[in-house]
Amino acid sequence: MKKIYTVLLSLFVATTLMAQGWPTNYGGVMLQGFYWDSYDLSRWSYLESKAGQMEGYFDLVWIPQSARAAAETSMGYDPLYWFTNYNSSFGNEQQLRSMINTFKQKGIGTIADVVVNHRGNATNWVDFPAETYNGVTYQLQATDIVRNDDNGATRTWAEANGYSLSSNNDSGEGWDGMRDLDHLSANVQANVKAYLSMLLNDFGYAGFRYDMVKGYSAYFTGLYNAASQPTYSVGEYWDGNPASVIAWIEGTKTDGAVQSAAFDFPFRYTVRDAINNSDWTRLANNSIVSSPDYRRYAITFVENHDTERRANAAQDPIRTDTLAANAFLLAMPGTPCVFYKHYLARPNEIKAMIDARKTAGITNVSNYTNMKSEKGCFANAVQGSNGRLLVVVGNSMGYMPSSSEYAEVLSGTKYKYYLSRDNECVWADQPSGEYNGRVNVKLTAISQTAGASIVYTLDGSEPTASSTAVASGSTITITDDCILRAALLVGGSMGKAITRHYTFNKFEPYDITVYCNGDQVGWNGYINFWTWGGDGTHTPVNSSWPGDKVTTSTVIDGKTWYYKTFRINSEEDYVNFVFSTGSGSPQTVDINSINADTFFEVSTQQEGGKYLVNTVQTGIRDIPADTADDDAVYTLDGRRVSMPASRQLQDLPRGIYITRHRKVMVK
Repeated sequence: MKKIYTVLLSLFVATTLMAQGWPTNYGGVMLQGFYWDSYDLSRWSYLESKAGQMEGYFDLVWIPQSARAAAETSMGYDPLYWFTNYNSSFGNEQQLRSMINTFKQKGIGTIADVVVNHRGNATNWVDFPAETYNGVTYQLQATDIVRNDDNGATRTWAEANGYSLSSNNDSGEGWDGMRDLDHLSANVQANVKAYLSMLLNDFGYAGFRYDMVKGYSAYFTGLYNAASQPTYSVGEYWDGNPASVIAWIEGTKTDGAVQSAAFDFPFRYTVRDAINNSDWTRLANNSIVSSPDYRRYAITFVENHDTERRANAAQDPIRTDTLAANAFLLAMPGTPCVFYKHYLARPNEIKAMIDARKTAGITNVSNYTNMKSEKGCFANAVQGSNGRLLVVVGNSMGYMPSSSEYAEVLSGTKYKYYLSRDNECVWADQPSGEYNGRVNVKLTAISQTAGASIVYTLDGSEPTASSTAVASGSTITITDDCILRAALLVGGSMGKAITRHYTFNKFEPYDITVYCNGDQVGWNGYINFWTWGGDGTHTPVNSSWPGDKVTTSTVIDGKTWYYKTFRINSEEDYVNFVFSTGSGSPQTVDINSINADTFFEVSTQQEGGKYLVNTVQTGIRDIPADTADDDAVYTLDGRRVSMPASRQLQDLPRGIYITRHRKVMVK
């Protein structure tokens, strides 16, 4: 009996110690795959379609809370369901599982946004849905709500309506938006543990991002992680004081082992303050990543969905130089988390920075040395497992290392990257990705041997001494899909090869014109166009509701159509619309996913107080008799049409055809 007890105890200790909050010597980079109201560009299907572009660059993608929330359209911070309903504002359960699986196949882990500080209610102020999962029914009760929720307002309502709350007060800060849960409750703990286990073992998430961890004791994050054993865990302890964040990390300990990393808000504020005040010395301010003892647990970032400037909130964003901010972020130790908007705006620049980070072998526990700190310029040399990455940022860029020790590999507005020559590698300045038409790739030999040359192949094969050779600094032009592999050739000896995957977008951008008629509801003189979605380039010039006041019009068959033209930039691109008059009221319902010329007529019928819209024409154009078009022409079912000898569209049989991304009608 004693031997059995000893073995069981040993197994328990070994299992418990596996949970260490975040891996050490971790070289990965995380992407926050959403921003506020990013319902289109954060759809599970859309993110899955971009997995190939993320592969090799982002090792983790943090996505919004993925279950059905209390509001019909929601970012997920008003969670309602935990176990049974995964039809969210970002897609359904099948799409979610498909995305997670595709990410996993590409070597990318998915981080779940876990919101357990508070929860939405089913039908009244204090009830929660009953959910049956794997034969067990899980349900929180009114007694699982903290006694002092909403400063006592919840208790007042509960007692007046025959309910009782917990006898325990909140173990953290309160929040009035939802019911704050009592994590001392055995029922709450059982529900949360089962929920987290399901996310990891059923859905296949790699780990958790805990929302609003100031709302309950750090002890419970430790308790939940020790039970569920995620590989990755990060808490949103929103505080600019490094000591406070470190105290929360320490508070997650179970049996002496830290159970969670934390977002490095102090790091974020040092970067914001340096840029917004044009005082780059502020980058030296203390943060979690500046502590050798805790940088393993620092998830660094420079912007997120809460700090960015949003339509109706000033927030406290970095106002300029976001590429310089990301350059500093991606050179430093800790685990960087790139903001989705920054990545969408400049994907190739950010991916090139990640290439430099991974080339040098920088991890979350790497050490660094400050090389210069003055108001106009700041420089750090970060030691990786392969060599050093030197980042220089600032208004003056007043630091230049010795060319015998470093080679410049990247530069942009207020930032430069240098790799130390002891990295002994080839540098390709264009990252893997999709390009339009062609890409010019500069190959640089990062070597301590003067005159080192470079050999490369474009078919994915391992380069050899007999492969195509070029001198360091040469540029090669690539126009077709290929796998570039390049290696150093030093004195007849081959070095380690780097790999880049280049694909080319054959899509040709085109313009669509969207027309709106409001005659039936008396909208005369103009119509407001509120637009969003697609690749993010379709926000109105007037970014405040109700958008752009469109007065440009044409009269067709006695009806006045107000119209505006938009550029469609990719096969996945589209535009969403709301039309309105006056200051934005009355308005129409949302009109989604338009990528062709379309005529909309505002109906007199309403739904939820908003006008419905009829599609009068869907991108079909009449072809004048003198119009010729030599481009490919297709039937609506996708068959290519043989053009008549005249090459005139009007000489085709009567019908509707597709050419140049538009529908045309031959009468």
